[in-house]
Amino acid sequence: MSEVESFLSKQDEAEIVQAILEAEKDTSGEIRVHLEHSFKGDHMKRAQELFYRLKMDNTRESNGVLLYIAVHDHRFAIIGDSGINKRVPDNFWDKTRDLIGRHFKNGAFKEGIVAGVLSAGEELKKHFPWKPGDTNELSNEVSRN
Repeated sequence: MSEVESFLSKQDEAEIVQAILEAEKDTSGEIRVHLEHSFKGDHMKRAQELFYRLKMDNTRESNGVLLYIAVHDHRFAIIGDSGINKRVPDNFWDKTRDLIGRHFKNGAFKEGIVAGVLSAGEELKKHFPWKPGDTNELSNEVSRN
């Protein structure tokens, strides 16, 4: 089993998908989690590249959020699309990063991912409340390279 495959158990992954469903419940916003083994280079730039490759920028209100994790590198990044970035407080992504990082430092990876997803969801609900006709535009499954 590869390092990426063993990073989360099936149960951990199911709990993350459940957290995404919960976070997206009352918002038009979209949240995804993506794992890959490693990346030589700037992890934030890699997350931005994957954001577009995963079509996170194709949401109607430009309110997608990607949590990217390079498992072997012990690095992660959180990226929000232009619609959410215009509305969240300036320090929101730093707070979310720090929240996830505290869990990761203790080896609590699933808990960190869930906390980050739920935090992003709360902010999405404030700025992009669900309206009749809103649909789930992107997969809730954890994606991998």
